[in-house]
Amino acid sequence: MTVATATCISPFARVSGCDVQVPLVQGGTCTYANFDYAASAPALASVTDRISELLPFYASVHRGAGYASRISTTSYEDSRESVSRFVGADEDQVVVFTRNTTDSINLLAGAVPGDVVVLDIEHHANLLPWKNTRVVEAADSVSETVWRIAVELERAPAALLAITGASNVTGEVLPIAELADLAHACGARIFVDGAQLVPHRRVDLAELGVDYLAFSGHKLYAPFGAGVLVGRRDWLDEAEPYLAGGGAVREVALDHTEWACAPARHEAGSPNVLGVAAIAAACDTLASHDAEAAARHEELLCAQLVEGLRDIYGVEILRLWDDSTDCVGIVTFGIEGFEPGEIAAYLSAEHGIGVRDGRFCAHPLLARVGLPGGAVRASLGLGSSSADVDRLLAALRQLVADGPSWSYAKADGAWSPSPETRPGLTQSGDGAAECV
Repeated sequence: MTVATATCISPFARVSGCDVQVPLVQGGTCTYANFDYAASAPALASVTDRISELLPFYASVHRGAGYASRISTTSYEDSRESVSRFVGADEDQVVVFTRNTTDSINLLAGAVPGDVVVLDIEHHANLLPWKNTRVVEAADSVSETVWRIAVELERAPAALLAITGASNVTGEVLPIAELADLAHACGARIFVDGAQLVPHRRVDLAELGVDYLAFSGHKLYAPFGAGVLVGRRDWLDEAEPYLAGGGAVREVALDHTEWACAPARHEAGSPNVLGVAAIAAACDTLASHDAEAAARHEELLCAQLVEGLRDIYGVEILRLWDDSTDCVGIVTFGIEGFEPGEIAAYLSAEHGIGVRDGRFCAHPLLARVGLPGGAVRASLGLGSSSADVDRLLAALRQLVADGPSWSYAKADGAWSPSPETRPGLTQSGDGAAECV
């Protein structure tokens, strides 16, 4: 059996894997339809090209006089300029390279000299690392949520307001410039978790008034294990080094250490030069394309998906705010009578469609909306097409009308076909953590 394929039609940038064939549990193959961009986006072709160019010259960074080492060092440091330009960093903001967004937030958490105000809807990465947190419960509207944040900032001094740029569960976007003004008026700074926002919207820190921003390469079409923290220098220069070791120092004696300033202060050890080069290549590629046209492309696909889901019996689309007007390419939903993991397993096994199910590392958010068992998330990106959306909707309509054509079993918290016939996969669940 072969399912009709969907062509990768994005006019903005080529991504890897658009034509990859995956096996189906009932036999045959089909072109993979990727609706899991919010977890990890496929690599841009320009990113893989850049890595291929750099690999022959891969060598030690900041520690060698050889030609390959100098090339690697130049690439690493030039990457800071690419990232800085891409996000519109101000003159007093530095680019620190990390492993991912979570790593960036943990780094910043060690530098904040006071209380941190957060919303209860945040990804765990923007809830757990902070010290001295004050949690604000989000309201049912954006306007009232902003008002509640303002009340909390005015109630007592805070050093930082830490918010998501776009929800990793619903894709809804908060008014960042307005919140930045509120924070600054109350003597606080603002940090934006840009993991879901930066891949979908052009962010200008200077224009928005944002003090700190973090994002991950693996969500920005650069899946090579690196992340970014961009922010004002003073806190980062005064903080204890994130890692103690070589590269973070100016001078070391047995009785004292003189630490370097940021960014080197927080980049001890041999850095991930290939991951950093990948992020820079992704930033340069995305900066060269029409951001408004890309956003419009995504908006049309989201509208097609939402409209189609609303016509399917038993589907409930998850939203946080009744007055939100901006949303990136994320649609999260549940279907009456089916567990989220069962839906995801069915889509993968019988239709070659990849979605995400679970609680998305946002347990408090799922609990407050009455879905403690999780939901299904379909997320879009540059490689998504209208044909992909049609395939997803057709598969869901078939599930609701006729049920799955294969048997599925739940083991260790994960749903799998029973029996599992696809090569390379095992019968039992993989024991993956619930918050993925």
